[in-house]
Amino acid sequence: MPTPPRGSGELAHRSAFASATYRHYFPSAVFSTLGSWLLRFLLGWSAWELTESATWVGVVAGLTLAPALVLSPLFGIVTDRINPRNGLLLTIALNAFFSGIAGVLVAADLFNLSALLVLAAALGVTTSAHTPIRLALVPLLVPRQSLPSAIGYSAMVFNTSRILGPALGAWILTQTSSAWAYGCAAGLMLVALPSLWDTRVAPPVRQRSQDIGFRQQLRAGLRYTAGHEMIRLVFGFTLINALLGRTVIELLPAVSGVLLQGDSATLATLTAAAGAGSIIGGLVVSRQGGGHRRLLRLLALSLVVSALLVLALAGAGDLQVAAGLVGLLSMAATMAGTSSQALAQLVVDDSYRGRVLSLWTMVAMGAPAVGAMAMGGLVDWLSFPVVLPGFALVCAVATAVLYLIGQPERDNGGNPA
Repeated sequence: MPTPPRGSGELAHRSAFASATYRHYFPSAVFSTLGSWLLRFLLGWSAWELTESATWVGVVAGLTLAPALVLSPLFGIVTDRINPRNGLLLTIALNAFFSGIAGVLVAADLFNLSALLVLAAALGVTTSAHTPIRLALVPLLVPRQSLPSAIGYSAMVFNTSRILGPALGAWILTQTSSAWAYGCAAGLMLVALPSLWDTRVAPPVRQRSQDIGFRQQLRAGLRYTAGHEMIRLVFGFTLINALLGRTVIELLPAVSGVLLQGDSATLATLTAAAGAGSIIGGLVVSRQGGGHRRLLRLLALSLVVSALLVLALAGAGDLQVAAGLVGLLSMAATMAGTSSQALAQLVVDDSYRGRVLSLWTMVAMGAPAVGAMAMGGLVDWLSFPVVLPGFALVCAVATAVLYLIGQPERDNGGNPA
């Protein structure tokens, strides 16, 4: 259903499941996301099985993620030109096809490193398209006041699948074989297609400006994003969250080994705590209404809490304490990330939605990689007890400054002149 006019007034919470269209779509999201994480796990496992090289495991992981940093803006333009439901049908079907091909090659004993690299790159390309298309579909499924709820539930599905996918993959591998595991991933994604096919949504109204070329549309999207005060504010908060909470989560192996002097069991405990926290964070946002002020306050508060938790983590020497802090940090980071996405969804014009959300995805995905490299290098030079408080202080100050700057934008909705 079309998004109603954008005001800055507070809208009461309304569950996304109150919308029949969203209820129809939800099983598709569950099965396709679980299948995607299962496939990612299997590709990483295959890289190790074929090469026993951490370098090649990293290369395969990079091929599944790096294309999004380059291709997302282009697919954002495509998203603004198509019915997002149809785009999702294609990307999910392609991922099922890739998984099925991998299973057949493994069964035929033809699966080698070259085939693995091609399939990983192909998954990376389809993921680059899938993410902005999926984000653009959600506002067509629910009314405006249900957007935070829908986005929160999406975060819960994503983070739950991130835990269950590898666990399911490991269990299947112990019970059967890689070929069957790839087949199961393909099956999960194929099961997602019928409910998505039956999900009927009205595509956004096509604007005349969408008839121009890709380059002109990309420039128009960049100008719109740069000129929209509230979207600039949201992007700033997203960057802070990515460089603080998300970066620390990315560095959990180093936190486990360096800060806690732990082993693989220590890392498993921290990872489980982070996963549980992220699920709870998505649930919290799913209970919010569609008002700008409430979401902006939640976003800023989550970032301040993240800074305090990172500061406390610097002095944690006990696994139980560190696990509790990591769980809370993951919850706060998920709340901040999900709230920022909800705000972007609420204020963006429909004709620019795909392009803006593709840029948001680049910031949300790319900044943690940059932050992890920067923080990791500083930790090797200094130490966690020195670096973590520094990051926390800088991000807390930046959050306060952005929140104060955003006062006028909250009053007028932040629309460009």
